[in-house]
Amino acid sequence: MDAWMLLATTRRVLGQLRHDHRSIAMILVVPALLLAAVYYLYENESLPPGAPRTFDRVGLMMLAIFPFVVMFLVTSITMLRERTSGTLERLLTTPVHKADLLFGYGLAFSIMAALQSLVATAVAYWVFGLNIEGPPGLVMLIAVINAVLGVALGLLCSAFARTEFQAVQFMPVVVVPQILLCGLFVARDRMNGVLEAISNVLPLTFSVDALQEIASNSEATGQLWQDTAIMAAIVLGVLLLAALTLRRRSA
Repeated sequence: MDAWMLLATTRRVLGQLRHDHRSIAMILVVPALLLAAVYYLYENESLPPGAPRTFDRVGLMMLAIFPFVVMFLVTSITMLRERTSGTLERLLTTPVHKADLLFGYGLAFSIMAALQSLVATAVAYWVFGLNIEGPPGLVMLIAVINAVLGVALGLLCSAFARTEFQAVQFMPVVVVPQILLCGLFVARDRMNGVLEAISNVLPLTFSVDALQEIASNSEATGQLWQDTAIMAAIVLGVLLLAALTLRRRSA
C-alpha cells in the first residue's frame, strides 16, 4: 500500500463527513443517547444491599453493541453512495490501489469510531456511574475494535446492495443474529446446541466475552487478549474481503 494514497483517501472521507452533520450526530450522539435510555430503563430497579446494578452488566455490553450497529449503518450507506454516485469508479480509474482506497475508508471511519467510543465510554462512566472491576481504557479498546468491526462489515455489505434500503436490509442478516446469540440475553452454554455452535464463531461473541473478562477482573487476562486478537484478525480479514469487492468498472 502507498502511505500517501492511504492518507489522501482518509482525509477526503473525513472531509466529507465533516460536512455531513446528520452522520456526525449519528456517530457521536446516538450511542450516548441509547445508553441513556438503557440507564433510565433500570433506574428504579430494587436491589438488595451490595448487589450489582443491571445497568453495570447490560450497559457495559451496550458499549460494544451500539457502536457496532451505528458504524455498520453509517459505513454501508456512505460507501454505497460512493459506489452509486460514480465516485468510487472514478477513483478506481486512477493509479490508486484498491487496498489503499479501501483501507483509507476504513481508517477514516475507524477514527470516527474511536471518537464515538470515547464519548460513549465517558458518558457510561462519568454520567451514569458504570461500576466494574476493570479499567475504562480496556473497555474503550474493545468498544473501538467493535466499532471498527462494524465499519469493516459495512464496507463489505455495501458491495451487495444497490440502494440504501437494501443496505439497511443487511441489518437482520448480519447484525441482529449476532446481538441475539452473543450471550447478552441467554448464556451461550444454555442455548440450543446448533445456536451455541453458531454463536461460538460470531465476531460479536468475542467482544462480549472480552467485556465480561474486563467486568470481573481488575487487570487484563490472557483470555481478554486472546479474544481481542481474534477480533482484530476478523476485522483485518473482513477488510481484505471487502477489498476484493472493489471493481474497476460498475456493474
